[in-house]
Parts: sequence; C-alpha cells; structure tokens
Amino acid sequence: MKLYPAMDLLGGRVVRLHKGDYAQVTEYPVDPVALVADYVSQGATRVHIVDLDGAREGRATQAELIARVVRETGASVQVGGGIRSLAQAEAYVSLGVERVVLGTAAVRDKAFLREACRAFSVVVAVDARDGLVTTHGWTEATTVRAVDLAAESVALGACAVLYTDVARDGTGVGPNVAATVAIARAVDGHEVIASGGVGSLEHLLSLAREGVIASCVLGKALLEGRIDYAAAVAACA
Repeated sequence: MKLYPAMDLLGGRVVRLHKGDYAQVTEYPVDPVALVADYVSQGATRVHIVDLDGAREGRATQAELIARVVRETGASVQVGGGIRSLAQAEAYVSLGVERVVLGTAAVRDKAFLREACRAFSVVVAVDARDGLVTTHGWTEATTVRAVDLAAESVALGACAVLYTDVARDGTGVGPNVAATVAIARAVDGHEVIASGGVGSLEHLLSLAREGVIASCVLGKALLEGRIDYAAAVAACA
C-alpha cells in the first residue's frame, strides 16, 4: 500500500479540519513548500493537496502557492478543492500538477466528469457520511451512495477514487476499513485511496492487510508526529 502525504490549505496556511468542520480548524506553523520538500526528501512519490477555500467557494484560490510547491520541490502532486470546470483543471495541469481531484463536480455534472477524464488524470473524491456523499467542502449532504459514485466514476474514466469517511477525518480514531474495502470492491482494478481517521501505524496496517486498498493519504498524524513517514512506508510495503 502506497502512502501519500496530505496538506490542506486555508488562506495559504497549512491546517486540518475536525470532521470537515470549517469552524474547527487546527493551524500548523509550517511553510507549505518546505513541508512538501521534506516529504519528498523522505521518499514521497506523490503529495495530496486540498484547497479548502476552493472546495467551499467553487474556485481555485491557492494556484500560486501550489505552483510554487510543484516548481520548488519537484513533487508529483494531485490537487483538489473547487475544480468545477475544464478551465480550472487545465490551469492546474499547466502548472505541472499531475492529477486533479474532483468532488462536487463529479456528483453534480456527469458530462463534465466524462470530459475531464478524457483530457486529464482525474481522481474522484468520494466524501461520505454514513455511506452517503457530501459536497461543497463536505458542507452539503446528498442521497448519493458512496459505492455508486465510485463505480460510476471509474466507468466514466477516473483513474482513481479517493474515499474519505468525513465523520472520522482529523480525529485519529481509525479509518473506516469496511467502507473502504467496499469501495475497492466496487471499482475492482482501479486505485482506491483511503482517507480519514488514520492516527497510528496500526491503523495503516489495518488497511494494508485487506490487500485491496492501493494507497492511503496521511495528514494530521504526520503533522503531529504520531506517524513517522519513512517507517510507515517500510511497514506498508
């Protein structure tokens, strides 16, 4: 199982939300570019970046900072948050971003999702509470089942699915292994990236032992030193 360090940006600052709640923000006093450079020095093959302002507002707000990350660190980057048009996706790709992550747009506009998948490497973010998808930075509930969105997304050409149990994100209580496995089985043969709730090495191993989950993003646990990235990579190999 591969591990992708994650960095959430809010107003140019590195933060984490508790259960996706913008009112419960923890800020980390680190430089975003330096943070990614450190992950790359430890062997990170891909970094996951979320523009939280963009996710809520529906537009790319951190493009200049993300361009610096790509340019100054050489990292392979996948970016999500507010990408709801082909022009926004193209703008990120032109900056050197490897993959674009679509969430709200993947739910609301299937024609756009299909076109984006034809033009770019697209990861669909399946963000869910109690098995149902949420949109607009996790602030709006839908009646769409997470497994259905995942299956439909890969059928339309998505290269991977990023599954986040929103109720666990930023809590460190452990990932929703059963739900992540269900997503992996629904998109058999495509990459599923686990997210949400990972707070220890044992949590990572609980995902890796299933044998069907290709990768996992790590955010708060790395920022707070609860998981050592190099040791975790070795364990999950």
